Amino acid sequence: MSAHPFSRRHLLGGAAALSLGTLPFGRARAAGPLTVGFIYVGPKDDYGYNQAHAQGAAALKAIPGIEVVEEENVRETTDVQKTMESMINLDGASLVFPTSFGYFDPHVLIEAKKNPKVQFRHCGGLWTEANPKNAGSYFGYIAQGQYLNGIVAAHASKSKRLGFVAAKPVPQVLNNVNGFLLGARSVDPSITLQVIFTGEWSLAVKEAEATNALIDAGADVITCHVDGPKVVVETAARRGAFVCGYHADQSALAKDKYLTGAEWNWASIYKGFVADLQAGKAPPNFVRGGLPDGFVKMSPYGPAVSEAARQNADAVKAEMMKGGFAIIKGPLKDNKGNEVAGAGTALAENAIELEKTSYLVEGVKGSA
Repeated sequence: MSAHPFSRRHLLGGAAALSLGTLPFGRARAAGPLTVGFIYVGPKDDYGYNQAHAQGAAALKAIPGIEVVEEENVRETTDVQKTMESMINLDGASLVFPTSFGYFDPHVLIEAKKNPKVQFRHCGGLWTEANPKNAGSYFGYIAQGQYLNGIVAAHASKSKRLGFVAAKPVPQVLNNVNGFLLGARSVDPSITLQVIFTGEWSLAVKEAEATNALIDAGADVITCHVDGPKVVVETAARRGAFVCGYHADQSALAKDKYLTGAEWNWASIYKGFVADLQAGKAPPNFVRGGLPDGFVKMSPYGPAVSEAARQNADAVKAEMMKGGFAIIKGPLKDNKGNEVAGAGTALAENAIELEKTSYLVEGVKGSA
């Protein structure tokens, strides 16, 4: 929770009648610890997106001269603007990480313009050169992890039908859906994947309904891209399906049904940004990395993963660790029959085109 026993955004809203000049801003300008703010759209213990970022924030707390302030459950509305302003004005934050996708436009853009001496770094692929230079974006090539999930899933599946519970059809999610299916099809080209979009980053009822619907339709391995995978993982395991995790390690929730998972390792990114500020320079505006860079990691294999699956996935992971691994390579069509990659075409993990992905590949049942 926040370092203060109150909601920052509510305090700032309630203080509207006060002159901002009367508030204790001195800390923001005085020499001393570097204060870093983290804002989460959900709880820090969600076994998913927010927990992964909170683990990265926790790594900063051990660094001398760093103070970390956090606030959970901040909606993707003007609430996040109030929270950012409070962290800046009350806590003296000079580096702010508004971590949720929907925080960026317009909220981060507004606050970056209002606070030119503060650095804002947003998780996602939304920053462009036209945006404020004191803002930026960072993300990881976690589709690599979903590709490895798909390999392991293919070895475990008997029905040859996989299921994916997804939040919204944005490029990052679509890349993960495609990566999971293409990893599975590298093992068995006949495998299909059904995807259901819930329309929300976190909506437990719809996530449970989607998981049950996928299993009812024959899927025997489930994965997801939602903020908190807990409901998906527990529902699938309870139904007897295998699970591949996402964001963080959910193995404790599924035990023998957990195969492996694609996890974030944000600590290395956050430490890099802090080191830049401590050295007196602005962090880069555009940061990306994958397995070779330590931005992404894999959960340990579960007991149901066969030796053949381990060897297969480990061999592909070794290739990924060399850099330049292409998940999207031709000839490849989308699930509407349109060509997305011609013969001889290969898009490595750092191909900028992937940040604008708008399609689902052939073999995925569902619509973006």
